[in-house]
Amino acid sequence: MEDYSKDAKIFKAFCDEKRLKILDYLKSGEKCACVLIDSMGIGQSALSYHMKILCESGMVVSRQEGKWTHYSLNQKGGQLAAKRLLEFTTPDIGKECKD
Repeated sequence: MEDYSKDAKIFKAFCDEKRLKILDYLKSGEKCACVLIDSMGIGQSALSYHMKILCESGMVVSRQEGKWTHYSLNQKGGQLAAKRLLEFTTPDIGKECKD
């Protein structure tokens, strides 16, 4: 039986409006946590919660610079998410549903 835990983490990243907004902000390039906090109007703990999910999913990568964390999109993560979505939603030719 296949393990879907990694897939669940990937798709969990897309299941929240705030995380989608963060991904949209990061499309224009790397952002410091302080910029995301100000732009989103959320607290540091809320941002940390969302960034943990985004980083664990592979959609976002982080780096430390002094006391601040900087975040950017992970291109490979997005490619994997797109690939898995297609795999999940493309019918297998020749396989029939068995009820």
